[in-house]
Amino acid sequence: MNRQLIRSYILLVAVAVLLFTVPVAFTLTKQLRDDTELSVLREADTMALLLGNGDTISCEALTEVAKAYGEETPGDVQVTPTSSCAPGLPEPAVDAALAWAVEHNGATTDWGSDFIWGRHLTVTVPAQGRAAVRIVYSTSDMTRRLWQIWGFRAGLAVIVLAAAAAIGAFAARRITAPLRALNSMASRFSDGDLTARSPVTGPPETRTLALTLNQGAERLDTLVAAQRIFVADASHQLRTPLTALRLSLDNIADGVDDEFVREDVELATAEVVRMSRLVNGLLVLARAEAKVTAAEPLPLKDIVEERLTVWRPAADERGVTIALGGSGVGDRPSVLAGPGHLDQVLDNVLSNALEVSPDGGTITVRMESGVGEVVLSVADEGPGMSEAEKSRAFDRFWRGQGLTGRSGSGLGLAVVKQLVTDDGGMVTLTDALGGGLCVRLTLRAAPRTG
Repeated sequence: MNRQLIRSYILLVAVAVLLFTVPVAFTLTKQLRDDTELSVLREADTMALLLGNGDTISCEALTEVAKAYGEETPGDVQVTPTSSCAPGLPEPAVDAALAWAVEHNGATTDWGSDFIWGRHLTVTVPAQGRAAVRIVYSTSDMTRRLWQIWGFRAGLAVIVLAAAAAIGAFAARRITAPLRALNSMASRFSDGDLTARSPVTGPPETRTLALTLNQGAERLDTLVAAQRIFVADASHQLRTPLTALRLSLDNIADGVDDEFVREDVELATAEVVRMSRLVNGLLVLARAEAKVTAAEPLPLKDIVEERLTVWRPAADERGVTIALGGSGVGDRPSVLAGPGHLDQVLDNVLSNALEVSPDGGTITVRMESGVGEVVLSVADEGPGMSEAEKSRAFDRFWRGQGLTGRSGSGLGLAVVKQLVTDDGGMVTLTDALGGGLCVRLTLRAAPRTG
């Protein structure tokens, strides 16, 4: 917007300079041409009067005047001799202009070109006795004066436009300062900083907009805070009765000798355990949706290595190998994410991969740096997913037909997608090269600092 305002300001000044400067330059050019033509005509008329007198004194005076004029000006005097006066000056060539001047007893002027002027100005003035005086005036000095007139105004126009650009840049920054403040507030708000507010400055329109945005941000911050309180209360209130119910069922099972009753109690306990897992998943998803935090640069490789260290003992029990590789790993890339988001994402993805991996299989974790992004992929050697299953994998409570569908809550990938999307990333499911499923996490790369 600053550039557009500056360009508009310079364009207006350029039009004003063009409208005021060009007509003045044309006027000065015409004045120079008219003054020169009048001066040459006046000198030619004087010499024609001396030639027309025909006496010896006038003839000598004509010779002296012509020589002095040739020395002091860039003009050359040519005279047709008469019977009584032969000043010894060059004779003009007989042409249509000379014939017309003698025939009609009138002066002729030829600039040599219709565009401004040519190399010479030719003025022919008749005298008595069918004689004539011709002055061939060089226009080189006029051309130099012409360049000075237009060059001075062109230079002045450049200086004025440069000054206009500087003033326009200053004015544009003053005008757009409230908009930059609003943009800064919107950027912080989009990154999850709900405390961002815009200063109420500038013209009435931007002040009204700033007030509206601040009120909306305040209301949204209040709603998110209320949701966080609800999630915290629900986490406490739901876990307590489920834990008490499970303890009661365990006590019943310990005090019952009837196998049929014990079997029913074990089924009820299993359902309570499943309900607890489902409640925990719902609370994690609710926290992911309610917790809006500003993204910050995080070392991706360090986080990945930390989570792999936690999950390798569980993988070793199954004989599953977790391998870390990929181009760009040695660069230790940083990504923009909320604190704790990557840990939850990796825990959910690795948990699913470990559950579907066969004994002795391999889980491959790769990091690849791109332009403005870092791709983290986790590939397993499990049964994989069909295209229909991939399209529904991120739905809440959806459980596939594989191993994870037997005991999972159907919320793991939903949590992954929610957290990655909040951080400005993207999650996709593809087929692994050796069979199985590959979860690709495209994360925003943190800008490099000096």
